[in-house]
Amino acid sequence: MRTMSYRDAIRAAMLEEMRRDPAVVVFCEDARFWTMPTNGFVDEFGPDRVPIMPISEEGFTGAAIGAAMTGLRPIVDYTISNLMYVAWDQLVNHAAKNRYLFGGQTSVPIVFRAAMKYANATAAQHSDRPYPQLMNVPGLKIVVPSTPADALGLLKSAIRDDDPVVYFEPLMLWGRKGEVPDGDHLVPIGRAAVAREGSDVTVVAIGDAVPAALTVAEHLAGEGIEVEVIDPRTLVPLDTAAILDSVAKTGRLVVADPAHRTCGAAAEISARVAEEGFDSLRAPIVRVTAPDVHPPFSPVLERLMYPTPERIHAAVRAVLRNASTAATAAAAGELIGR
Repeated sequence: MRTMSYRDAIRAAMLEEMRRDPAVVVFCEDARFWTMPTNGFVDEFGPDRVPIMPISEEGFTGAAIGAAMTGLRPIVDYTISNLMYVAWDQLVNHAAKNRYLFGGQTSVPIVFRAAMKYANATAAQHSDRPYPQLMNVPGLKIVVPSTPADALGLLKSAIRDDDPVVYFEPLMLWGRKGEVPDGDHLVPIGRAAVAREGSDVTVVAIGDAVPAALTVAEHLAGEGIEVEVIDPRTLVPLDTAAILDSVAKTGRLVVADPAHRTCGAAAEISARVAEEGFDSLRAPIVRVTAPDVHPPFSPVLERLMYPTPERIHAAVRAVLRNASTAATAAAAGELIGR
């Protein structure tokens, strides 16, 4: 095992794959910036494999898609996830659809890396979590790792995948350290992880909500309440079976997702459990999400938006009480402003 930060795991995954396969290239605007995982890549691999891109996301995303269709395996680094919106047409109408539109005659082996800088006082145009919007687009795989081991293993799997993968990185996790297996560590896309086993309540947590949920589980274990924490790791394809198996054991579900509430990943997970595992439920499902407002610049106000240990703790308490839907939502902290 080796200990590394989430950021360094991303860096290691790209280095290992670029050294292994000369077809892997990186399209990046800030490759030489010292805080970026790609710092030093130009020196090792040269500008042909790590071309520095102009600030034209639509243009270089289209170029990378064309490169993928003609034999390369590009990694497109958007630096900030909101910059993906500039390239939305390329992502949705070309990367996601070209295998289908070409009748399977070509594939699009490409990874889109997007750092989500929410809860960092970067204001509304730099703080989005766009993965729920892309979950609605057939043809894209969506990855949101929460640990260094998964960050490395899922990125390596994404680079080797023959379909487009959108790889979201919560920036708040970049400095978080953990153990990563030695050797060619791969994590399969589409398989959830049981981050902690429990028997009383299932908490499905996404991204940086995972460590928050684990904090709650550790605290409640001292009171004899066993919380099972499920980390989907990939949202498309979603490991619905793992979630249903957990809910069948616990009978209760809380979904913690830093993205907006309406039509979010938490809504999709809740709907699947309601449709396929309703008989297992002993209490209403509770979502702990960001409200449907733009992130403010104010750090104090922005901190109120996302799943925190306190909000997840309140949600777990509420489902254990089997409260009414309205009371459950209020107890879970969905009424922002307290």
